[in-house]
Amino acid sequence: MQTLTLEGYLAADPSILSAQGSGRKRASFRVLETTRFRRADGAPGERTTGFNCVCFNESTTEKYIQPFARKGTRVVLVGHVENDVWRGKDGVEHYDLSVVVSDIRLKNRHEAAPGAAEATEVGETDGRYDPEIDLPF
Repeated sequence: MQTLTLEGYLAADPSILSAQGSGRKRASFRVLETTRFRRADGAPGERTTGFNCVCFNESTTEKYIQPFARKGTRVVLVGHVENDVWRGKDGVEHYDLSVVVSDIRLKNRHEAAPGAAEATEVGETDGRYDPEIDLPF
């Protein structure tokens, strides 16, 4: 199985959904990643790619994503890619790639969502390197 590491920003507030049978929570969100480059003529350019992501880990969803993740939050996530196939009402087959998140780090958690319990800023340091929150590349 392939592993994907992705760093980007949340395009919108995550959607927290509960499974009908078990009631287990999952988070669904979109991460935008921008690549900057130089064209052949030397002019700068950039390309933004969106990734549909889903986190099935209920603990991560309830403790980190629901209270802290908001539109614009910088995230680093690790997961794998899955291909979704479905047939629309018009009979046409549709394809979509999504990232199934196994680990996520929220990089700029400064405040909890309105109404959420007060939380400490886990992962914030005094500027020193912390292997738990910083990727060494």
